[in-house]
Amino acid sequence: MTKELARKPVNEMKNILSVPSVRTLFDNALHENSGAFVSSLIDLYGGDNYLQNCYPKDVAMEALKAATLKLPINKNLGFGYVVPFKNKQGKLVPTFIIGYKGYIQLAMRTGQYKSINSGVAYDGMEIKEDLLRGTIEITGTKTTNKVKGYFAYYQLVNGFEKAIYMTFDEVVDWGKKYSKSFSKGPWATEFDSQAQKTCLRRLLGKYGVLSTEMQTLDKVEEDASIAIENIENNAVEEIEEPIIVDEETGEVIDGEDIVAPF
Repeated sequence: MTKELARKPVNEMKNILSVPSVRTLFDNALHENSGAFVSSLIDLYGGDNYLQNCYPKDVAMEALKAATLKLPINKNLGFGYVVPFKNKQGKLVPTFIIGYKGYIQLAMRTGQYKSINSGVAYDGMEIKEDLLRGTIEITGTKTTNKVKGYFAYYQLVNGFEKAIYMTFDEVVDWGKKYSKSFSKGPWATEFDSQAQKTCLRRLLGKYGVLSTEMQTLDKVEEDASIAIENIENNAVEEIEEPIIVDEETGEVIDGEDIVAPF
């Protein structure tokens, strides 16, 4: 493959992003930050061989969902990702997926949260639920790496606080019941981060203060879910080398046998 040919997908992406109607979409979503986001998209696409096998227009439109929510798509930040899925015909199809850090970011933008957190509970830790206050207390230290459950917590600036805890089995049951892509994508490759996001969504959706951006979140997630379902209906397989993210930091773990992003 010649150098010129190898650069062709990136050039196609640049051409698409230079189309006035396309740039207007990003400008309307991000205003003065549009240029930086578009540059990061070009860098993302140029550094990911799997994404380069997706149609540039499709990648751009998935990235636009992140732009609408003002979430960066840098792999190592953990806010949002454009993930390639491969079907049996060899076609890679991109899908935008929000990371749990992105969900926290959207909540914090309301200015109503003093603290917000999610995490993993392991064997050795004791979970005490305060049914009166709707909070939980986690004590002890982990004795093994076996996951016991997941939690999410927030406190508003006015002092109101709320928490939720789900056991590992409860999260599995929830994912199977409500996620159309439970056996594919992030649920299969980064279960812990998806479990934390599930806790956050349940907690904030029922009790939290929602911003205008957060109110668009369900539509973005729905679009991603539908996209994955449509891909699965065409016999999708995950890319051969799984995408793995550190569930604590949200950072992509790169390695010889690992491909970023999510």
